[in-house]
Amino acid sequence: MTRLSVNINKIATIRNARGGNVPDVTKAALNCEKFGAQGITVHPRPDERHIRYADVREIRPLITTEFNIEGNPTIQSFVDLVLEVVPDQVTLVPDSHNAITSNAGWDTVKYRSLLTDLCNTFKAKGIRTSIFIDPVPAMAEGAAACGANRVELYTADYAAQYPMGPEIAISRYLEVAKAARQCGLGLNAGHDLSLENLAYFVRTIPWTDEVSIGHAIISDAIYMGLEKTIQAYLGEIAKK
Repeated sequence: MTRLSVNINKIATIRNARGGNVPDVTKAALNCEKFGAQGITVHPRPDERHIRYADVREIRPLITTEFNIEGNPTIQSFVDLVLEVVPDQVTLVPDSHNAITSNAGWDTVKYRSLLTDLCNTFKAKGIRTSIFIDPVPAMAEGAAACGANRVELYTADYAAQYPMGPEIAISRYLEVAKAARQCGLGLNAGHDLSLENLAYFVRTIPWTDEVSIGHAIISDAIYMGLEKTIQAYLGEIAKK
């Protein structure tokens, strides 16, 4: 069964907009677990506009499900944070400092030396390492050559094309997912997955290990409540 990891960045964004500690990010992470999420994802950025490094340190010892930290590993403070808190998984994302949200995957061929060093560093601490990639088979093959354990497919294009035809939208993702499996890599997916398009994705690519979803879950929770929303997403995954 594909696991659901809830990205709680948007909860931190709401907190930071007002100051103080409402909503409580740590409480939200624990509630996500209580409501059935099988993982918690955070993506700290240098400007700490949502999740802060202090949040990561506070959350880590309290949750019992999988903890996934994603971010740009060219920032030394991010690498230091990951090595300090030792999450279950680190997802390497090449987002620029001023990016509103992640918007591209790694070129695992061009940056093979950098990514290989990072994979070795994190794996030496027992941290599963996933590389964020675009739906290009060569990028999955490159990630395997770097020593990654998994790749995470950047699914923004899938979500954008899904209303125009699910089969067309998934075609490139299915191709790269097959390439990743042939390379012995685990498979994650994330970005713009939603109640509309999630079930088709995991049904078509049933060996997807994990989906990481934040914006859509927190947005749906405004209308449905967090518990019902998480249960709805788990229900979509179960449809496969």
